[in-house]
This record gives sequence, structure tokens and C-alpha cells, in this order.
Amino acid sequence: MMTVLECIEARKSIRSFEAREIEAEKLDKVLEAGRLAPSASNRQTWKFIVVQNENLRNKMIEACSNQEFVGEAPAILVVCAESHLMRCQQDAATIDASISLSFMMLEAQEQGLGTCWIGAFYEEKVRKLLKVPTEYQIVALTPIGYPAETGNKHLRKDRSEIVSYDSFR
Repeated sequence: MMTVLECIEARKSIRSFEAREIEAEKLDKVLEAGRLAPSASNRQTWKFIVVQNENLRNKMIEACSNQEFVGEAPAILVVCAESHLMRCQQDAATIDASISLSFMMLEAQEQGLGTCWIGAFYEEKVRKLLKVPTEYQIVALTPIGYPAETGNKHLRKDRSEIVSYDSFR
């Protein structure tokens, strides 16, 4: 079993998937990771939509800026949340949904599944296809399935470039 940091280090964006269904137990663990994620004031206003229908997945390709690989995966996880401002004036929907999707992507990695964060989508097209009520913001989505590629390792900035102590430097 890998540590959380090992899982984070191993995770890569996957854009090619095997034509193989995801076992229900594995998908359940991924969804459970999202359910257990923290949220502002513990409101848990998110909704996770699992798109498995092949016809609907194919329609999602156009809604996702014609990224063909989105429909190639056996499932697409779509994360929505109700908007509300936190005291810091940031929208909790974006933050809460992003945290939950991050947790799900890490659990997917642990389960041997690949994902790719998708922010390049047309919200209204996705809303119409999946019948998402207007009070929910569609924050992000990911195709999920068994990787048919290893993915690319991206260089990360050195910690000294992004960390400061006691003030912004």
C-alpha cells in the first residue's frame, strides 16, 4: 500500500483508457473519498454525477471542447456544488468541489485507475446533458478508467520558489 505522498507523486493525467469497465467496488471507494472530503462549514453541498452510459459519454465529448479521450473512458465523474460565499468572500462551491474531486482522483490512483482534471468544458452544454439544476455550479469533471498509457510526468517548481515563511516573499 502506498503512502499519500507516494500516491500524489505517482498520479499523472491520463488521456487514453482501456475499453474495460470499472469494478463497482473500486468506483464506490472513489466516490466515498469524495464524500469524505472536507467542505466549508461542513455543508457538503456537492453532487457527484457518474456518467457511464456510452451514448451520453459520447455527447460529453463536444461539451468538453471536443476532447475525444473524455468519451473513451468507461465513466466520467462530474462534480457540482451549490454556491455560497465563505467569510473570505470566495465561493465555497469551487473550493469544496475541487477538494472532493482531488480526493477522488487520489483514490482512483490508489485503485489503479487513471483520471485527468477537465476544466475545458461548456457548463451549459454539460448542464443540459446531465439535467443539472441552475442552483448548482458545475466545477470540474474527470474521465476515469484503466489507463492505456503511462501519462507524462510534469516538472514541478522547486519548493524554494513557492514557499515562504511568516510573510509573502
